[in-house]
Amino acid sequence: MEKNRFRQDPDSESKAAPPVKKKNLVREYAESIIIAVILALFIRAFVVQAFKIPSGSMEDTLQIGDHLLVNKFIYGPTIPFTDQRLFKIRDPRQGDVIVFEYPEDPSKDFIKRIVGAPGDVVQGINKKVYVNGKLYANPHEVHKEQDLVPKDQNPRDTFGPVKVPEDCFFVMGDNRDRSYDSRFWGFVKKEKIKGLAFIKYWSWDGEKWRVRWGSIGQLIK
Repeated sequence: MEKNRFRQDPDSESKAAPPVKKKNLVREYAESIIIAVILALFIRAFVVQAFKIPSGSMEDTLQIGDHLLVNKFIYGPTIPFTDQRLFKIRDPRQGDVIVFEYPEDPSKDFIKRIVGAPGDVVQGINKKVYVNGKLYANPHEVHKEQDLVPKDQNPRDTFGPVKVPEDCFFVMGDNRDRSYDSRFWGFVKKEKIKGLAFIKYWSWDGEKWRVRWGSIGQLIK
């Protein structure tokens, strides 16, 4: 009689909880894709973005076919659809290689080096650049044209002096004789700067159809 107390009810198995329904496979994939897209957009908007070099204006620092990562966090990421920025690590400064919206066509991104910060006086005399009266010695600049262009013809070799306005920057390409930059179209506004170029993650030589293995992983200085 004692053993019968613990005998299992013959109907207990039929009374067990029904099995949990499995998620629809399509729904699982859709949720995963949506999450991945949201994360990618967040990273692109606030942390890092990839860019490709289309021209030779920054040679030999950057070559056509270089693919870069740009740090958007360091200057304070811009809130989408506004000019407002979140907290920043530091302001842009002389020597930084930056990506920004081209002032004459905001749909295009340009990449140049900052030469003058707000308040600086920048002047070019016969291919030499002076900032606040002192020669700006940039070890990355190159000159691939030997002739001197007169100031009254265009500002490539001789320009200024010009004072950089507040919240603006004077930028130039390292390939000084073949760069369309602040000498020709003026200043870059701070809110139009997208970030600091900091590393090459891929490099393809389209003329020779080969990978530039030595450039991959190279920090941009």
